[in-house]
Amino acid sequence: MLADYHVHTEFSDDSDYDMEEVVLDAIAMGLDEICFTDHVDYNVKLDHGAPGDCPRHKADGSPERNTDYPAYFAKIEKMQEKYSDQITIRKGLEFGLQMCALKEYQDLFNRYPMDFVIHSNHQVDNIEIHLPEFREGKTQKEYNRIYYEEILRTVNAYKDYSVVGHLDAFNRYDPQGVCPLSDFVDLVYEILKVVIADKKGIELNTSSVRFPIGDLTPCREILKIYRSLGGEIITIGSDSHRKGQLGTDIARSQAILKDLGYEYFCTFEKMQPIFHKL
Repeated sequence: MLADYHVHTEFSDDSDYDMEEVVLDAIAMGLDEICFTDHVDYNVKLDHGAPGDCPRHKADGSPERNTDYPAYFAKIEKMQEKYSDQITIRKGLEFGLQMCALKEYQDLFNRYPMDFVIHSNHQVDNIEIHLPEFREGKTQKEYNRIYYEEILRTVNAYKDYSVVGHLDAFNRYDPQGVCPLSDFVDLVYEILKVVIADKKGIELNTSSVRFPIGDLTPCREILKIYRSLGGEIITIGSDSHRKGQLGTDIARSQAILKDLGYEYFCTFEKMQPIFHKL
């Protein structure tokens, strides 16, 4: 059983990978299931049709937009109907959660039935974590702790999600290299305790092969901590945005999880985990 549970399409601002092409590629490479998880980043981008401005702009100066939800879900349903005999397709979104926008995410979740929601943190107080201004005037330890503190606040405050995505994703963007886990491991423990108590999960994000971080995302030590605390719900996703990234290292990641003591990986239907033996 091979499932890719972090897949972006032309409905994400940073992807032009046509959804039907994604489906056909997934079928060709032998994937049994995929879940589309296009981006929502409130306060940084605008919804389609919403007036005003936002921090993110396209090359032509127009504001960047979140996923066009009606068109997105309609196309997923079309793909489900068209390819139902060849692959299982699930509906999801990736929420770029931050404390200052929780109401918008809750309202969105309440409007659209989904199978799966990734709880990601791409920004704190409307400052995107990959930008130099997020790090300005802070030590590496300080800005890493700010990132994990925001994740802890959001997992405590927002509950309509399935897994915490790419937990140590900040390693992708840090020009100083990978921050020692010891600088924020107390926060990781607290985050994972909340996740487990809420019967949520985490994601093994295979995009780590595209970044010079020398480990998995999250790193093996965080995966070991999650398992040691009793964590069982874990999905595997490529975080694909373009052709050639879909399905990356899915089978290898299953083997790694098994070596780390995991017995199952998960897919989701109607926000409920389905366990598959590794």
